[in-house]
Amino acid sequence: MPRTDRVGDARKILVYGATGSGKSMLAQTLGELTGIPVTSVDDICWSPGWVQMPADEQVETFDEITQADAWILDSAYGSWRHLALERADLVVALDYARLVSLGRLLRRTRARIVDGQEICNGNHESWRTVFARDSLVMWHFTSFRRKREEMRAWEAAAAGPRVIRLRRLAHARSFLAAEASRRQTLTDPSS
Repeated sequence: MPRTDRVGDARKILVYGATGSGKSMLAQTLGELTGIPVTSVDDICWSPGWVQMPADEQVETFDEITQADAWILDSAYGSWRHLALERADLVVALDYARLVSLGRLLRRTRARIVDGQEICNGNHESWRTVFARDSLVMWHFTSFRRKREEMRAWEAAAAGPRVIRLRRLAHARSFLAAEASRRQTLTDPSS
């Protein structure tokens, strides 16, 4: 388990991890528990037709978002990741084994293709895009090691936001369950 599993009084939270680790789901659940607004990074950064917002516009947009009093981001892209880290109170790092996040990604991708689920802004995955050079699956392979090294460096750093590094799916479930229990105790003194 991580050194601490408490959100505490954090109001600016970055959820970070490898592609397929469940960042968006964890961020959404954390937002529901805390009442802190959640920003879906992909919804902002990707337009229909898989057109990515230019890096300078991303920086401007996330500069504004991360200046707010409270936020949860479900990722942080390279051009503006420094803004999220400089302003975050807490990083929840999903540092699962590659097979865990890759397995989740492959299952999610298959389900999205079969069901025709929209990912963001009218974008969909297809069997053709799964094997493309810039696919989410390929991105997983090219970014996994770097993201893992970043999370571990953030946790070890003397300065910067507090980091809760969750290494197993069970840790994430326990983290959310403990937070739900704490929130219930805070709102219901008879518990």
